[in-house]
Amino acid sequence: MISFVRGPLAGVEEDCVVVEAGGVGLEIRVPLSVLERLPSLGEEIKIYTYLQVREDGMSLYGFLNLQDRQMFRQLLGVSGIGPKAALGILSAMKPDDLRMAIVSGDAKAISRAPGVGTKTAQRIILDLKDKIPMDQVTEGWLQAGGSAGSPDSGAAAAAGLAGAAREAVEALVALGYTGAEASRAVKKVSLEEGMTAEDVLKASLKHLSFL
Repeated sequence: MISFVRGPLAGVEEDCVVVEAGGVGLEIRVPLSVLERLPSLGEEIKIYTYLQVREDGMSLYGFLNLQDRQMFRQLLGVSGIGPKAALGILSAMKPDDLRMAIVSGDAKAISRAPGVGTKTAQRIILDLKDKIPMDQVTEGWLQAGGSAGSPDSGAAAAAGLAGAAREAVEALVALGYTGAEASRAVKKVSLEEGMTAEDVLKASLKHLSFL
């Protein structure tokens, strides 16, 4: 298996990039989230890859971090989702927004991806909801607040804030907001030690009118 490819960015096309590795130009299919964050041509790039082997050929799919490649693999584990559909979902939704939509049960947001109906979106949620680590969903929520004290107490405080943030997102979704809207609103809150889910929810509501 090809775990990753590193080398100069040799080309960019509509849905793929070409990376030079060992004198060979490797064509790697990527989601929109990768195309939006590419360096200039000729600069080095590292892409984590997934190799699909079929009777009629091989295809490489690539991502900028391991978490996004894991998300792609998890989508492939859902019945009826192949590499093309999985890449389409990750192009229509940023990986962070997709994770939040899954854990918050927001089938409407996922069904906006091309070729994904409501039933498929619900199947994705059912199959993956318990497989998405919350540290991936809440990544970045705790950067503003930080935690004081010993490492153990800091970890406990961070876990408590992550739980409060998750409950706030779930409450916002229950109020009719999409998972992406709820996630963005919560991320705007400066989380501080001791905040409850209700505190985070109230602060998040103040930001929704600006999204």
